Amino acid sequence: MKKIIIAVFALFTISAATTAVQAQIIAKNALGVRLGDNDGFGGEISYQTSLSNSNRLEFDLGWRDSHNVEAFKLVGLYQWVMPIEDRFNWYVGLGAGVGSFNAGNNDGAFALIAGDLGIEYNFKIPLLISLDFRPELGFNDNYRDDLGLDIALGLRYQF
Repeated sequence: MKKIIIAVFALFTISAATTAVQAQIIAKNALGVRLGDNDGFGGEISYQTSLSNSNRLEFDLGWRDSHNVEAFKLVGLYQWVMPIEDRFNWYVGLGAGVGSFNAGNNDGAFALIAGDLGIEYNFKIPLLISLDFRPELGFNDNYRDDLGLDIALGLRYQF
């Protein structure tokens, strides 16, 4: 019985040490901007908050101006963050949002669903830089976004 307890304790210790080494470091909070394609130059104010060592929520308040369409939107994403090496990570996420648009004499509101796939580097200073693809699909009879791979660069201050 004593050998079993020692073996279980050793296994638990090794498992805890391995988990501590592999634990993903996600900033408790990060605030910044996300600039990119979005079917025309667009920008977003971006806020991230961690839920665990490998999961976080991201909220983006954005604007868009292209192809005779002006739009504002609020998007929320749930993201899974996985380490590549040292301070370099990749992430994937799913989310939804709402917004409003003005396309000449046509305006209204819309809902959207979004996916997210990206990479990020966590500097030793409180700065996070990321590059991601976020296809969005809008729902409204008069306004629809395509499933193109909208590319964006993010810069966030971590706190």
